[in-house]
This record gives sequence, C-alpha cells and structure tokens, in this order.
Amino acid sequence: METIISRCSSAPLLLPKPSSHHPRLPLLSKPISCTLKNSSPAPSPHKRSWISHLHHGLATAALSLAINFCPVPSLDPPALASEFDVLSEGPPVEYVVDDAGVLSRVTKSDLKSLMSDLEKRKNVHINFITLRKLTSKADAFEYADQVLEKWYPTVEEGNNKGIVVLVTSQKEGAITGGPAFVQAVGDTILDATVSENLPVLATDEKYNEAIVSAAKRLVAAIDGLPDPGGPKFKDNKRESNFKSKEETEEKRGQFTLVVVGLLVIAFVVPMAQYYAYVSKK
Repeated sequence: METIISRCSSAPLLLPKPSSHHPRLPLLSKPISCTLKNSSPAPSPHKRSWISHLHHGLATAALSLAINFCPVPSLDPPALASEFDVLSEGPPVEYVVDDAGVLSRVTKSDLKSLMSDLEKRKNVHINFITLRKLTSKADAFEYADQVLEKWYPTVEEGNNKGIVVLVTSQKEGAITGGPAFVQAVGDTILDATVSENLPVLATDEKYNEAIVSAAKRLVAAIDGLPDPGGPKFKDNKRESNFKSKEETEEKRGQFTLVVVGLLVIAFVVPMAQYYAYVSKK
C-alpha cells in the first residue's frame, strides 16, 4: 500500500466575528488548505519506453525459439514420385497408364480397342505406360522389368504379358514381357520398335503417334503380318554460314580487280586530262 501524505498551502481566510457568547479567537492570516498526493513518483517516459521495448524483445525471442524448435507440421502429405504410384496401382484395366499426361482420348480409345481385340484373338496382353521422368532406375528397360515383376510376380501370370514404357523427358522407350510375348513378337521387331518408333517420334514430341505406331507394329508382328516399319532419324544437316576456301579465293580475286580498277581510274584519268590540257596550249 502506498503512503499518502498531505501537502498544505496557505490562503487568506476571515473568521466570523466573535459573539458575546464566545470568546474572541485570534485571526488567522493564512488558513491551511490541504491536498492529498501520491508519494510514489510517476515513472518517466524514457523508463516506460525502455521497459516496453524490453517486453517486446523478450516476446519476439520466445516466439522465434518456439517456431525453430517446434515447427508446425505440414498439412499436405509428402509428394511421391509418379513411377512408384504406377507400380503400386497395378496393371490398368484399359491397357494404358498415361502418367505423363501426353496421350489424347482418341489415342487411349484406339489402344483399348486394338489391345482388347488382340487379347481375344491371340491371348496376348500389352500394357502401355508413359512417364515424365525416371528417378529410381537408370533407364526405361530396368523400370519396365520392374513393372513386369511387380504386376505379374509369377511366370504363369506374366507369360503372355507385355510392357511398353515411354519416358517423355528422356525421349526413350523400352519393351519387355514374358516368354510367350517375346516369342510372339520376335526379337527383331522388339529391337526395331524400341530404336525407331518410340525414340524418333518422342524426340519430335509426337507421343501419341509414337505409342500408336509401336502398338500397331507389335500387333502386326503377333498376327504374322508384314512389318509396317518405323520412322527413321532425320539427317538434319545444317548448312554452314561460313564460306568455303574456294568461295573465299574467288571473292578475294574479284575484290582485287575492283580495287585495281579504282586505282587506275583515280590516277590515269586525271593525268590524261592534264596532258590534254597542256597539249592544247
């Protein structure tokens, strides 16, 4: 509890005249006037500001430590690589897993019709996979083998199954399958499709054409029909902007003749004019 003290100030005050019943009192020239004040001095503005800054600084430091040592957990689940999603989802019902998102509806519909007819006639099932990129395997061949083993873990399940993989970022493809599938297609067509249809058209970003042409080539081989062939790498030989040695020598000779002609005109013509002028005199 704070101590309360009184401070008094004086001011002139007249007392009433004494009556006959009361004795005369002495006149006070300066009567007492009192006011009450708090004895504790008020804090200075500078001290209050310093304390306020100190409180804010401590609060900021505490909040920073709380954020660093107790991070808020993210609400979003960690993103998984798409190649692992393809493995975990299993074989598609409609023969196509377009993880790269490059195939049109028409292409998917054509593949479904073509593959379902092939499976009914020849009992050969082919799945097509597109990926943006690979991170777990060195190339598309290793990943295709991994998919075959994951989707069809036994020889009986994967005997007549084929896997076609196209990686758009690497512009490469791979084909693998069980013994019955490989025998039905043949090593020659398998190698040609992998080296021609998939990479050549993928390089030009014609992913739909790459998948459809590869499917038709595989079906033709399984049906025993003539090989329709595949696209070839174009020999994009660029023309050089530099002149050949022969062209340079030819241009240099022409330039020399022009310079000599200009020099002759510059010296001979004035001399001839001067000679003509002197001979007239």
